[in-house]
Amino acid sequence: MPASPRRTPLSWIVLGTVTVASLTLAACSDANTSDSGGGAESDADAADLAPGGDLVIGVTSDPDTLYPWRATQFQAVNVLGNIYGTLTELDENLEVTPGLAESWDVSDDGLTVTFHLREGVTFADGSTFGSEDVVHSLETILDEETAAVARSSLARVETVTAVDETTVEVALSSPDASLFANLATVNMAMLSSDDTEDDLNTTPNGTGPFAFDERVPNQSISLARNDAYWGDPALLDTVEFRVIPDESSIVSSLQAGNVQMAVFDDPLVADTAAGADVTVTETPQLSYHVLQLNARRGPLSDVNVRLAIQCGIDRQQLLDTAALGEGEITGPITSPAYRSDPNARPCPERDVERAQEYLAQADVETPVVIETIVSQGEYATSVNEAQNLKAQLEEVGIVLELDQLESGAFVDRWIAADFDAAVALNGGRPEPDGMYGRYFTSDGNLNEVAGYSSPELDELFAQGLQATDEDERKGIYDDVARHLEDNAAWVWLFTGYTYTATHNTLHGFVPMANGSLQYLRTAGFTG
Repeated sequence: MPASPRRTPLSWIVLGTVTVASLTLAACSDANTSDSGGGAESDADAADLAPGGDLVIGVTSDPDTLYPWRATQFQAVNVLGNIYGTLTELDENLEVTPGLAESWDVSDDGLTVTFHLREGVTFADGSTFGSEDVVHSLETILDEETAAVARSSLARVETVTAVDETTVEVALSSPDASLFANLATVNMAMLSSDDTEDDLNTTPNGTGPFAFDERVPNQSISLARNDAYWGDPALLDTVEFRVIPDESSIVSSLQAGNVQMAVFDDPLVADTAAGADVTVTETPQLSYHVLQLNARRGPLSDVNVRLAIQCGIDRQQLLDTAALGEGEITGPITSPAYRSDPNARPCPERDVERAQEYLAQADVETPVVIETIVSQGEYATSVNEAQNLKAQLEEVGIVLELDQLESGAFVDRWIAADFDAAVALNGGRPEPDGMYGRYFTSDGNLNEVAGYSSPELDELFAQGLQATDEDERKGIYDDVARHLEDNAAWVWLFTGYTYTATHNTLHGFVPMANGSLQYLRTAGFTG
């Protein structure tokens, strides 16, 4: 379905600038950029944007946590990404750039990384950021008791040593080509060594362009400009994330001027938002819609049942029904440099007869009943997707029993792997190990959630981390995708778009393909 002429597309060409080399050890061994603190080219000249102003963003759900190391909900990640800093960052093209580390060096054997930290950086409470905070953060993320969702991204880290106040040395057990991209996520935020989880869930304390101001549970969370931020200070005085559960009410608030920004994933809602005073920008996303299968539970432990599900789904019908056809059918890896071929799977098109053949080979009673959790509120298409999947699979002899949950309850069940299947929207990443290593390796900290691992995948992921040649890495991750598809570990469906609606007085915000709202720091109002 063609995009509405009322929306402004942000082309896939932007993503095409991402190169494998920008994510490898070799390319990052001598990183240096200006101390601008990021900032993409604005849609209005920066000189035209007046400092000050209060931005209200309409959102459908409240963050379920304010502790960055455990944040998985999109809303929590978006809020915390503006409060906390990371050692590295991703720019608008998803290329790795310096963050709290202004440069780094890598030894010839790839086993030692030395980070050179920015001087004069402070946390929101006024305390100084330094090497002891980096050591504390990385070691605490590595501690299993922390239950950090990105722990597996540091699996090759053996020791973290503070050489001096602004220098940190990280020793690796083997080269890790994914390290620098993985360090750029808010799940790797650098926290003060003086803070506790209880402290931060009440009052976040970061080094980002905004500082936590106030929270009214289930109503709003407000941030204020951090005047001590190490980069260019934000233009906006405050940013309020206002909880408005109904998207049509967010649209009304946008059109009335009470809300100046919102991000939708439903193209129909986006079309209703566009108008004389509101512009909607369409951005393709790395995030992917997926039916997650727990291969360690009940009938799903039989690969034939999983393959029957995979072959019984018409992905294009699902995309047309749930998202008006706006998106692309996808395989496991959505990163442009490693993108999977969606045709390289059993049953690239729906094949009910083959699905039934797989089911007949399985040692299960039919109809097969699969308890399936569905999130309500975090993204708009979830319930429609679930109902369409249910209708399609009933023709095969598989019944999805849908359990619709509010966002927080869904995340709790998901983290606990308390489901047979889950209709999910997962965030994609430019680096495939960061995207899937924590899920599909035997020692991955989210492997229980993924519900599948194998010695072959363990070996492939290990090879991918050590390889630096672009073609070699692409081949390795093609093999990863093929194994996941051939075993129907999950059933990958489609990638979609986000639709960023902004009042026409707001400029300078750059939507990103990973869904980050980090460019709120360059946004401002015209005078």
